[in-house]
Amino acid sequence: MKLTDLYAIDERIEIGSHTFTPQSIIHFASRFDPQIFHMDAEAAKETLFGGLCASGWHSCAMWMRSFVDFWKSERSRLTAEGQTPPELGPSPGFKALQWLRPVFAGDTITYGVTLLASRPLASRPGRVLHTLACDGFNQHGVPVLRFESTVLGFE
Repeated sequence: MKLTDLYAIDERIEIGSHTFTPQSIIHFASRFDPQIFHMDAEAAKETLFGGLCASGWHSCAMWMRSFVDFWKSERSRLTAEGQTPPELGPSPGFKALQWLRPVFAGDTITYGVTLLASRPLASRPGRVLHTLACDGFNQHGVPVLRFESTVLGFE
């Protein structure tokens, strides 16, 4: 089965949501992005953001977590239906990463993915390169994250 058999080009699929708690923001930041507006709610009030907000890398990591969980669920669903799910491999990269709005403590971000294109790789017979638009919207419907990713697949 091909990915394009499951999902139409340009159709956005919601893949999951995540609520960013103050504790999770501080925990992530303390390990990977220890800037004051990610680490200290009181001090963050005096910054450009005006409050404790998640690292952009944290919001990206939660997109990835949502995608992995979504794809695991899709593979299980397809297998239960007697279908062979498409095999997805690693990503050779992404581009055009945009952190459009801060993700504040208490925000719930709903993540999505849109299949933009799939093409066979001439240099690697049996392999396909999928191009995906990836995004996240807060609970008010405001976009907070956007990037384009590529994922290797197998025919």
